[in-house]
Amino acid sequence: MDTQADSFAPETRPRFSRLAHLALKAAGIIAALIVLVACLSEFAVPAHAQEVRTAPAHAGPPPTAVDIDSGRLQGVATSTGVEFRGVPYAAAPVGDLRWAPPQPVAAWSGIRDASAYSPVCPQAPPSPNGSSEDCLYLNLTVPAAASAGRLPVIVWIHGGGFELGEGADYEASDLAGKGAIVVTINYRLGLLGFLAHPALAASPGAPTGNFGLMDQQAALQWVQRNIAAFGGDPGNVTIAGQSAGGLSVAMQLASPGATGLFHRAIIESGAFAPEQKSLAQAEAEGIASATAVGCADQTAECLRGVPVDVLVAEQPVSITPGVVDGAVLPRSIGTAIATGRFARVPILNGVNTQEERLFVALHASVTKGATAGLPATIDAGNYVDTIASNFGVSQRTAKLIAATYPLRSFASPAHAFTTLNSDANFSCPAIALNAAAATWVPTFAYEFNDAEAPQLYIPDVLGPPLAATHQSELAYLFDQPNAPIPGSLSPSQEQLANAMQTAWVAFAASGSPSTDATPWPKFDLLHRRVLSLDDPTPAVETGFAQDHRCGFWAGVALLGSR
Repeated sequence: MDTQADSFAPETRPRFSRLAHLALKAAGIIAALIVLVACLSEFAVPAHAQEVRTAPAHAGPPPTAVDIDSGRLQGVATSTGVEFRGVPYAAAPVGDLRWAPPQPVAAWSGIRDASAYSPVCPQAPPSPNGSSEDCLYLNLTVPAAASAGRLPVIVWIHGGGFELGEGADYEASDLAGKGAIVVTINYRLGLLGFLAHPALAASPGAPTGNFGLMDQQAALQWVQRNIAAFGGDPGNVTIAGQSAGGLSVAMQLASPGATGLFHRAIIESGAFAPEQKSLAQAEAEGIASATAVGCADQTAECLRGVPVDVLVAEQPVSITPGVVDGAVLPRSIGTAIATGRFARVPILNGVNTQEERLFVALHASVTKGATAGLPATIDAGNYVDTIASNFGVSQRTAKLIAATYPLRSFASPAHAFTTLNSDANFSCPAIALNAAAATWVPTFAYEFNDAEAPQLYIPDVLGPPLAATHQSELAYLFDQPNAPIPGSLSPSQEQLANAMQTAWVAFAASGSPSTDATPWPKFDLLHRRVLSLDDPTPAVETGFAQDHRCGFWAGVALLGSR
């Protein structure tokens, strides 16, 4: 057994390249394209002393009007069930509530219309739904089967680099139709969601930052109180997310504040967490950000008075999601999972084969300049230097990496570079998370591997294909009305999509994604079985760590900058 490849401790995980940090920013480029194209005590289950609304018994389709703890909602009947859009789960985080933990929603009288999506949390570029600091809303897709009551619930946390995105980006009727209620949420983004600053502490020395993670927990608390009224089971909630949303799921696993609010976890392309910062590091960055937005006096009053557009303009400069603050996150994700101090629920975790190919293609086609340690074009002449700059390693180590990924084995230098980054930043951290988690909880692993998956509409600068790159699997789980993805799934890809949706809902229902049509074994340290999600038929593979050279990358991590 290659124990180095299994380690999930921060000091022995693969060294994250600058391109991994670009992955947290690349959603901004994607959004621009949309506009352009059109078991310890702290983890004991708490007693949530809250009234739980239950659905009245009835026959036929689910009702379009539902009573929840804050009032009555009127949803919209669809061909597959009912949707409730723009449902508030927390008070507007404005005024004195800017950079405060989420607060309860005020009750309303009469019937609240839930037919339209809410504005999104402030971001750039803007969403078709508009943006507002009053953005803490969720959406529910309730299938016809909910009339029977007690369906499993999937709460989807969107990606977007903690800077962009919204729950409305994910149309979930197909996924819900497999037998689950799907909830998609908004949460505070950018500086509004993740600014750490001592002036914002509730008391001297108290932690700040992680407001977006607290929003996610407030949404989960809302689900616990209200989902039964829609026919869902508050005792069977799965949190799921992709990219920054997947990383959010991993953070919630490590957060005592989320304990008891969910019962399974799905992480898609989210085991790539950049090194998490301490509260002191994050607050130092926050002080610099305060100065940058005109608050040199470093007071909360000044910060809460800064126009939102100024904060949005500053947010790409300094975002620190997932600060290890001693409260929301007592320790890093890696330490929490390696030591068993996390929510011990079944985990489904996976990656796409060529995660980084999207980011390099976006860099080459959109930014057209040196960013994140990348030259405008990667070629044989700058291949080693680009590796050295991107990973912050010596020429000696860069040459070792280049020899492990020789150019003769790839269609182009860009393909070689994206493959090595995909392995280092996504595939090997994912297998390390699987190995650490499998010690404590049932763990299931996948690799999305459809090389012909529909792609975001970007210029073809790397040469075909983009293959199974970052976000490719989403088209098999959701319709994405705001994403510039041309074309549609082929009949065989529809077959794969059906298998994936069925497996995701099976996992939400039972804690295992295995079905009669698609057997899916657990991941364990002996067999390391990973399900390859390929068109048209998924298959079990056992050579994932070897295929992605994870033992090699563990050695590179130990070398550090040498």
